[in-house]
Amino acid sequence: MAHISWDDFEKVELRVGTIRTVSAFPEARKAAYKLEVDFGAEIGVRRSSAQITDLYEADELVGRQVLAVVNFPPKQIGPFISECLVTGVPDEDGRVVLVTPDRPAPNGTRLF
Repeated sequence: MAHISWDDFEKVELRVGTIRTVSAFPEARKAAYKLEVDFGAEIGVRRSSAQITDLYEADELVGRQVLAVVNFPPKQIGPFISECLVTGVPDEDGRVVLVTPDRPAPNGTRLF
């Protein structure tokens, strides 16, 4: 494992956001959803592609809070531009489990 400095960690903007919309992403190479995530007034709404279809139905994601990296440059994923990276960890079968706060937090709150 490579070590990073505290200064390196501070550059990563991990923020809490609330999923506002979820739509199918049939053009994706691996099954995915297109998400719109609200990060509050300072950051606004960002779009993300998320490969979370194995464990989550679209309707259960709306209103759920997630933790995402908001300071990566936009990334072209097929015909879609992803503006943030919603975080997750693999379960024992390799399916993505979302990283979420265990209690509600204001949209845009930074992980520290």
